[in-house]
Amino acid sequence: MSEHSYQVEIRWTGNRGEGTSAYGAYDRDYTVTSKGKPVLQGSSDPAFLGNPAKWNPEDMLVASISACHKLWYLHLCAINKIVVTGYVDNAVGFMVDEHPTRKGHFTKVILHPEVEITLNSDRMLASKLHEQAHRECFLANSVNFEIQCEPLIRSL
Repeated sequence: MSEHSYQVEIRWTGNRGEGTSAYGAYDRDYTVTSKGKPVLQGSSDPAFLGNPAKWNPEDMLVASISACHKLWYLHLCAINKIVVTGYVDNAVGFMVDEHPTRKGHFTKVILHPEVEITLNSDRMLASKLHEQAHRECFLANSVNFEIQCEPLIRSL
């Protein structure tokens, strides 16, 4: 078993000069950096006084789950001779922010991958490989909420 590590820097950039002297006195903005990669601009969800034009942690969680699934799916298609020519996922995450026994948490993420494959690729297998991609996905294996996958496979 090998262990991998991932180092990122989160730097708060929302000090308006008063720091956190009051709940409304600061911006929720931050940057995400990792060596050799573009800087991500982040904030909190607008419901929590964040900037709607910037990525929030909830967006990034849903995006990470979707990307992990896609990468495993493409790998599995390649080794099973399914030729994917296009892939788009409009993933949606659901979070409750008030709950009687625990703080806000995600209840589920639904992936909606639309996959284009070549005419000579096996559509049934292409659809079934989403189940295996889900089992292989590192992030799906790391979260405590349901992830559903509702794929649409098109042969072009």
